[in-house]
Amino acid sequence: MLKAYRYRIYPNKEQERQLAKTFGCCRFVYNQTLAYRKDAYEKKKSLSVKQIVIIIAIES
Repeated sequence: MLKAYRYRIYPNKEQERQLAKTFGCCRFVYNQTLAYRKDAYEKKKSLSVKQIVIIIAIES
């Protein structure tokens, strides 16, 4: 049986700004990781999580 809980939050303006910034950073890292993994797949190579972290850290 699957169970889910939902919690509503009511952030103020400053919290909304910080959440938007955090989600933007997460989206950027996810998209970069996806691009690197797709590129590696097309080249018949694999990338470890450690390699991806190093690449993103160097380029950022």
